[in-house]
Amino acid sequence: MHLLDAIMHHGYVATAVILFVAACGVPLPLSLVLLTAGAAAHAGTLSFPTLVACAVIAGVCGDTLMYFGGRFTGWWLLAGLCRLSVNPETCIFGSARSFYKRGPRTLLFAKFVPGLATVAAPLAGSLYMRPSRFLRLDLLGVTFYVLTWTTLGYFFSHALRTLTAWVIGFGHVTAAMFTTLFVLYLLYLIIATLRDTRFTTVERVAAVELRQRLSLHKAHERVVVIADVRSHGYYDPKATRIKNSIRIEPNRLREELSALREFMAPECDIYLYCSCAHDATSVRVAKVLEQENCHTKVIRGGLRAWVKAGGEVEPVPHSEMEHLPRFE
Repeated sequence: MHLLDAIMHHGYVATAVILFVAACGVPLPLSLVLLTAGAAAHAGTLSFPTLVACAVIAGVCGDTLMYFGGRFTGWWLLAGLCRLSVNPETCIFGSARSFYKRGPRTLLFAKFVPGLATVAAPLAGSLYMRPSRFLRLDLLGVTFYVLTWTTLGYFFSHALRTLTAWVIGFGHVTAAMFTTLFVLYLLYLIIATLRDTRFTTVERVAAVELRQRLSLHKAHERVVVIADVRSHGYYDPKATRIKNSIRIEPNRLREELSALREFMAPECDIYLYCSCAHDATSVRVAKVLEQENCHTKVIRGGLRAWVKAGGEVEPVPHSEMEHLPRFE
């Protein structure tokens, strides 16, 4: 049974459940669902006003749940939503900056923006927007989003049915196209990996190995510097870092190099750590430091691996925190 049949047979419930689940962070093709629901309403299977009401209520309920999740868990929920991102901290802070720059009215169009649609509600909660204000703006935004797609589906239902029939009839062509795109994407990843392997001399070290070295380190040996290069821009009040590590801001690396010369002597070993997938930020910073003739290594697995290895941590200094204003 394809999507159109599912919506026609289980219209209100199916649409409401999908809107609610998507609002809770599950990636689903909402626009296609609403287009199909609008087409079903045009066919007389569903009542258009009832359909819109069910979709709006479900979407607002899901957003409200995420809003309070962000309000009570802070950046923990956002970190979970951004976990699939290559750099979770950039995902969190970049979205927050964008959200705050445009103000609470971001909720009016957030559903139309991929990525922002998922984090807008918990961001509003973590930035302490008043519940009444959030509900008012979110209701308007969700209503506008639902009406836009269901109305398009209602008035272009014939075209939607034709397109669906065409896709089914030429399914093998569609599959071949997606297969080709997938293969090209894999080739791109392979080429990018080979390129990085060929031109990168970044060394990696296990957290356990570094701990052992530090425990046996002697005063006359090379100076060991551990640098936090997480792309945070904001730290949660309970955030920690490796004990005695210094801060290198990767987004202002060129500007900070002059202030870090004292740590970049040839007799100094710099170990970098972050918390992104594949140590992406650490590797990027290491490449730049290598150009400064700095002996640099990346701690494999970053802060998480260090904690798992039993390494000591300390609270992030208050002076290094950057707090976003609250929508109060």
